[in-house]
Amino acid sequence: MSDPRLDLSFDGAVARMTIRRPEKLNALDAAMVDALVPLCRAVERSAAKVLILTGEGEKSFCAGGDVAAWSALGAEQFARHWIRDGHAGFDALARLSQPVIAVLNGHCLGGGLELAACADYRIAERHARIGLPETSLGIIPGWSGTQRTARRFGPQLIRRMSLFGEVYSADEALRLSLVDKVVDKGSGLASAEELAAIVAGRSATAAELAKMLINAAEGEERERVLDAFAGRIAAGSDDLRAGLAAFREKGRRSGD
Repeated sequence: MSDPRLDLSFDGAVARMTIRRPEKLNALDAAMVDALVPLCRAVERSAAKVLILTGEGEKSFCAGGDVAAWSALGAEQFARHWIRDGHAGFDALARLSQPVIAVLNGHCLGGGLELAACADYRIAERHARIGLPETSLGIIPGWSGTQRTARRFGPQLIRRMSLFGEVYSADEALRLSLVDKVVDKGSGLASAEELAAIVAGRSATAAELAKMLINAAEGEERERVLDAFAGRIAAGSDDLRAGLAAFREKGRRSGD
């Protein structure tokens, strides 16, 4: 499944995913959310060592979920599809093996902040504004805006944004550790590419393992991390090679 409004490209060790819906401030609809999982799988299986995530234009990185896409849904459809499908896509991004750099080239609100929270490093252009305005519409930050964001940024900060409507400038977001770096308008992508070059020059295996351990420490995908580490050890063992050899020999004899 693909969607032309989520553009994925590769340039050597660097993958780039760009939200191309500037006329809607790069808001996500259901088809775009559905496309996140296969796109992340494509990155996962590629030779890329790092992913840069950004939005098209200069007004908005991502305005979150398209209100027109979810406002007409019934309660059951909203919970079972919009929320759960969003979690599947955002989880795939947060759990990507490769480090993810988000370039907040404009406003980052609601689901946009939930999306940015899936990244490992956030670069904000100076004109960006960051917040979680969902409760003003009578809804909650449903794509892990009360869970992953609380783990990564601290629950009190999420309370201030979600319950009290605080919206932060890029410089304020840097001070509050919502973002890792602030740059001038229009220079976010260049800054991300410099950072991506540093990542690309490091060990992909070591970076993957370090990211998995950090994710586990945050409570992100702990079970998969344990299984993956155990699987790596087992896959390199003499016992596995001996077991496979015995299995093949047994198959050969049964075929005689």
